[in-house]
Amino acid sequence: MAKKCNFCGRSEREVKLLITGVDGCICEDCAVQAYQVATANGYGPEARHKDSKFNLKRIPKPKEIKEYLDQYVIGQDEAKRYLSVAVYNHYKRLQQPKNDNEVEIEKSNIIMVGSTGTGKTLLARTIAKQLDVPFTIVDATVFTEAGYVGEDVESILTRLLQVADYNVEATQRGIVFIDEIDKIARKSDNPSITRDVSGEGVQQGLLKLLEGTNVNVPPKGGRKHPDQDYISIDTRDILFICGGAFDGIERKIAQRLNTHVVGYNSVQNVRKIDKENLMQYIAPQDLKSFGLIPEIIGRLPVLTYLNPLDRDALTKILTEPKNSIIKQYEKLFEMDGIKLTFTPEALTLIVDKAVEYKLGARGLRSIVENIMMDAMFEIPSKRTKSFEVTAKYAQEQLDKSHLQ
Repeated sequence: MAKKCNFCGRSEREVKLLITGVDGCICEDCAVQAYQVATANGYGPEARHKDSKFNLKRIPKPKEIKEYLDQYVIGQDEAKRYLSVAVYNHYKRLQQPKNDNEVEIEKSNIIMVGSTGTGKTLLARTIAKQLDVPFTIVDATVFTEAGYVGEDVESILTRLLQVADYNVEATQRGIVFIDEIDKIARKSDNPSITRDVSGEGVQQGLLKLLEGTNVNVPPKGGRKHPDQDYISIDTRDILFICGGAFDGIERKIAQRLNTHVVGYNSVQNVRKIDKENLMQYIAPQDLKSFGLIPEIIGRLPVLTYLNPLDRDALTKILTEPKNSIIKQYEKLFEMDGIKLTFTPEALTLIVDKAVEYKLGARGLRSIVENIMMDAMFEIPSKRTKSFEVTAKYAQEQLDKSHLQ
């Protein structure tokens, strides 16, 4: 009697492959369908990836990403737009079929430039909450050239691998934010004076990583476990976002803008330049003048800037975002059953001090912390139900503190 598939009923002659069991048979088509049904219901080797928190469901549109960022970050619309579009395009790249031979979409790594306290790292942290891909933030200051004390650039991928629960497939479509990228600028215009192991050496090490290559990554970190097995990771689909303060780059921008001053017409153009915010005129050649090598600038094609924060922006940062500084302190006191309030005059004083110290939004927290320190120490032990911070009280606390 001829064998036949117990699922579809086709005979041995009608199928290419018939797998025989103890009491029955299954053809190759039914076996594939059975595997797909099992995977869809949470079984099989791919089930873990299906249920992974990094499973792409619906691609958020750029406007949706920006609206989410607006809830936590005040202003910086230009940087938000660039970041939203880059992340959206990254999602679309991941969904492009691997066998699509017509057009290969290349990734557009980003570099964000802005003075300290303007929100570069906050933008990265906020967008990480919304993403369905592994996301990690690394600090460029810890990296050195291979063979020297410090971390190798490959440790970036180790951290991304750990965030992805050692899922290589998820790691290869993740996003990395490299903070303090300006700290690896070339220390001298002449590259041959001394070996620049934490500057140009790190930039050279990042080149292939940013562009896309296969990297052997130690899963537990680099030099402490030399006998461990390496995991191969392809970085072609990993999006890199870099951020840096580039302190002093305004002088480079000003020099470049002034070199084009020739004739009456150019004098009129100079008048149009906003000298209070030179960062908006930043160009790739300014990054080169600062100390980034041309090869790494070419691998960071999207260049955007963050505006310095004015008084209005600082006031909004204090009170408006979901996790604003004032709301955090109100929550801390609420947990002790105390209603905390700040008068408008007190908020104005805090903003004035932040502008004076030129520390941006980061300075707001240290000022509020100094104002609230005595209250946070004493009031939880009292039976008071409310506490109001006035401008007079705030000034008295600042006069006592080291900030004054």
